[in-house]
Amino acid sequence: MRRQRPEFRRPVRRRFSNVFWLTLCGLAVLMLIVLLSRESTQPRSRSVLSKSSYRHDKAMEGLNVTAEMLNPDSITRQLNDQISLAKAFVVIAKESNNLQFAWELSAQIRNSQILLSNAALRRTPLTLRESETAVRDMALLLFQAQQLHYDSSTMIMRLKARIQDLEEQMSSVTDKSNKYGQIAAEEVPKSLYCLGVRLTTEWFKKPDLQKKFSRNGQISMKLKDNDLYHFCVFSDNILATSVVINSTASNSLQPDRLVFHLVTDEVNYAAMKAWFTMNSFRGVTVDVQKFEDFTWLNASYVPVLKQLQDSETQSYYFSGSNDGGKTPIKFRNPKYLSMLNHLRFYIPEVFPSLKKLVFLDDDVVVQKDLSGLFAIDLKGNVNGAVETCMETFHRYHKYLNYSHPLIRSHFDPDACGWAFGMNVFDLVEWRKRNVTGIYHYWQEKNVDRTLWKLGTLPPGLLTFYGLTEPLDPSWHVLGLGYTNVDPHVIEKGAVLHFNGNSKPWLKIAMEKYKPLWEKYVDYSHPMLERCNFH
Repeated sequence: MRRQRPEFRRPVRRRFSNVFWLTLCGLAVLMLIVLLSRESTQPRSRSVLSKSSYRHDKAMEGLNVTAEMLNPDSITRQLNDQISLAKAFVVIAKESNNLQFAWELSAQIRNSQILLSNAALRRTPLTLRESETAVRDMALLLFQAQQLHYDSSTMIMRLKARIQDLEEQMSSVTDKSNKYGQIAAEEVPKSLYCLGVRLTTEWFKKPDLQKKFSRNGQISMKLKDNDLYHFCVFSDNILATSVVINSTASNSLQPDRLVFHLVTDEVNYAAMKAWFTMNSFRGVTVDVQKFEDFTWLNASYVPVLKQLQDSETQSYYFSGSNDGGKTPIKFRNPKYLSMLNHLRFYIPEVFPSLKKLVFLDDDVVVQKDLSGLFAIDLKGNVNGAVETCMETFHRYHKYLNYSHPLIRSHFDPDACGWAFGMNVFDLVEWRKRNVTGIYHYWQEKNVDRTLWKLGTLPPGLLTFYGLTEPLDPSWHVLGLGYTNVDPHVIEKGAVLHFNGNSKPWLKIAMEKYKPLWEKYVDYSHPMLERCNFH
């Protein structure tokens, strides 16, 4: 048989040799890696241990803890624990009127603290011999406290009872505070009462004032001129109304084009006429009327007047005894039945010749020119107002009773609320849409007060629903009579509203906002000086 050539036999030995050497090299590399990893882990573990020790030392230093205090057999730690527990029992003993036991605990606490203080001064640990008596006496007192049921569960129960008692006291104080605050807000200050009496006397004593008031023939023409800027205020507060007019005139670029229509009641009619006849406001035209002269304002037409004749309504607002005091006092304020409050829903009837008008409350101060309000396009709406729904509590569901099907089926609970106090009214659209009729409908539906509780804003939200054009918030800044307002917002505001109980003419006014109102009051006026305004 023929032999193969040499080149076909040698590769077998060469293949075995390569595998062997490759395996040997791999083992060597693996051993080298293992050795290197062992060497590297040793210093790292040392560094971790050193860091841990360092942190432990820092913690000991920061907490002012000594090695003795960490010792489970430490007398110092035992005394400190007893003192902490004894201090808690002292409080409970005093709450239980066990003053003798509280005194004994306090005395033993002082003895233990003296021992600890002496040991700290000499810088040596307490020995069992010197502290044995103190530890035993304190342990005896603590055992006695436990026998008196001064344990944790008793302490928790007593604290809960104490918290409940404090909550009841706070609720009672808050209720009284609200009542007294409401009473203070409804009070007529003596100085204001004095001013009304003196002005009424002046009116009837001086025929010249009456002649001056009736002689002004140009006023009647201005009252119907729709090219002028017309404002209305419904109020029985002479000084507040004067501030509204004075501040508006002082900040107006064209005060001679301003016309103010004032409506008051019979009691203040003569005083209002006297004040605004005696004083001038940079050429502003001022007209004064009383709502008793409006013959159309009667119980057959006005639901509020009809409700006033109802005995249940009279009892609710004036006696306050038909629901056991469950209804808050602010909901029972008779001012919410005042025609001066509800007259805002009859503006087209009060001023039949006017087309556009700005309504102002008597608790506002004007600090910008308001002529720009008359150039605002209401886009077919009736009411121009600043919305107040930046927070959830100013949406419809906070003012109205959405458990009532009539409210639930007609109004979106998350609809944005708005404010009375500075409103632009398009009286042409008002008449066209019969807005007063809408108001009458809802007022009659609420005869039992189930749709809303109080005020003119809830019926206003219903009446002008879908008929309100939102204005720039700077036109009307609210909250100066009950809360803190951003100073930058106040500075930019055109009309500042002191809505709330803290009116600027009352003693309960917010002092930091009072100067904004007072700068439009002339305290040097003879009438104000006689009535002790200051």
